[in-house]
Amino acid sequence: MSEEVKISEHQQARRRSRGGEGRERYLDMVQRERALMLEQGIARSTEQLLDMAGAAAPPSEEQDQGIKDRATGDQLRAILPVQSWLPLSIHLISLRDKVLRIAPLRDLSERQIEALLSTANRSGLNVERIEIEVWDRKELIDTLRAVHDLSADRCEKTLALWLADSDNGLLLNQFMRDMLSEALQMRASDIHLLQDNNSETPNWIQYRIDGDLLPMHLLPAEEMARLTTLLKRDAGLNFGDRLTPKDGRFGFMWQGRSIDVRVAAGPQAQDGEKLTLRLLDRAALKGFDELFRRHEDVADYLARLLSPDIKGGGGMILLSGPTGSGKTTTLYACVQQIDRRRRHVLTIEDPIEYELRYATQWQVRPGMPGGEFPDLIRAAMRHDPDYIVIGELRDSATVETALRAAESGHTVISTVHADTALQTFERMRSLMPHERERSSTFTLSQQVRAILNQRLVRTLCQGCAHKMRAGEILKPEEMEIYNIQENTPVRRHNPSGCDLCNRTGISGRTLLLDALLIPLGPSQRIHIYEALMSNVNSMAHTDGVIVHTRREGLIDLVVSGLIDPKVALSYIEE
Repeated sequence: MSEEVKISEHQQARRRSRGGEGRERYLDMVQRERALMLEQGIARSTEQLLDMAGAAAPPSEEQDQGIKDRATGDQLRAILPVQSWLPLSIHLISLRDKVLRIAPLRDLSERQIEALLSTANRSGLNVERIEIEVWDRKELIDTLRAVHDLSADRCEKTLALWLADSDNGLLLNQFMRDMLSEALQMRASDIHLLQDNNSETPNWIQYRIDGDLLPMHLLPAEEMARLTTLLKRDAGLNFGDRLTPKDGRFGFMWQGRSIDVRVAAGPQAQDGEKLTLRLLDRAALKGFDELFRRHEDVADYLARLLSPDIKGGGGMILLSGPTGSGKTTTLYACVQQIDRRRRHVLTIEDPIEYELRYATQWQVRPGMPGGEFPDLIRAAMRHDPDYIVIGELRDSATVETALRAAESGHTVISTVHADTALQTFERMRSLMPHERERSSTFTLSQQVRAILNQRLVRTLCQGCAHKMRAGEILKPEEMEIYNIQENTPVRRHNPSGCDLCNRTGISGRTLLLDALLIPLGPSQRIHIYEALMSNVNSMAHTDGVIVHTRREGLIDLVVSGLIDPKVALSYIEE
């Protein structure tokens, strides 16, 4: 058995074990909650409630083997690009024994079937033929509406109908829901709407997908104004005020899931408005094993820190990186890893992004007495927390109070803006009061258990990326950087893209880590303090400190064919 196969089997076994633990952890609570909900007329399945608690079903051995040969309809809809099957008006039933079973609303041509077959195989599925099932037309239409909910194809049609009859409020509401659903279907994290009454200024709706803004729908100024007014009304904002920046939120159901939409509104030019919608899908939150699948030791180390055998482990876990680097996702993954049935988790956020079951969540209220980060951290310590999660360390008072909380035996998890793991220490020190710099630095050296500096790197579409030999595109000195030979296979970005990646050549993003893990006892941490006071770079060479460099991660991604080696060079130089 090869080493790769052994590692893969180990990862699968660990994932099943953790998934099973999570379900057992909350099963009794969920069953009692479900019984109470049923009495109140609220229908929720046990699986739904476990998902809401962040305890998804552990993958079975069949699922561990991949879904190349066997897949449910839901799995197929998640894997196959939406534009390959939605316009065909087909219901994806299942994949079994290399046969893809579908139910079409109307007859498909040979060319359409061949295109679907090709897309399925390029998506990583093992499909030899497509089998068509004949369904009752009404039953199929009902199924398509229930399963597909709202689609990109439907969004364009609804927009055209509404623009032809702009006074129709029902069509306006329908387009808003279609727009949100289209964005979710396309994996968008944000929706940007620009409303400007200047006739020469275009009023675009844009989706942020994999870090890039894509222009999707162009509206006349008057219709865009009606749409922004509706969104502000649903978010509980004063839709008559276009001058004051404000925030709100609302929720809606999509494919059986509850989606939160955070709305930020602000002025645009002379008499316009800019709306930014953040789409928060709790079901899309990543767990440890998915987030750190290329960094198994980091996942195991953090899991140990978050599962202390006795209360009072203390310490600090810091997540750093620029805006949009996935710090909040990792923060919530840490919270979901904690056994919240036996441990009290208290979060202090500005704003609260996801509502977490079995955790206490406090919203920061700037300008209100007792509503700032330091005030809430001090108050939190009186509520017997085991873990205090702080949304961001942004000033000296917050840093000092957080260090005091960690020193008193609470495990503190927080984020801070910094470019590297080592620079995170410098950033923390810059936020300390000068008169207490030495004492605060000593506390920092004693309490920090891990620093994860993150970047999100766009990964190549595996369906269309150009396969090449390293020697064809890299110079000898560049191959030396990656420690690869001329014949090593690599992949290059295809700017023309394909139907799998919406013609971008990019499919998703992956985590690039620069990490310091410090599993040292108090007596061994004097070297950490000395490094912080003299030369922080020497910490990477301190005995017992585990270092994961960004360079190592980039080399792994290039050799795995996930990123373009030329693009990776720019990250290494940075």
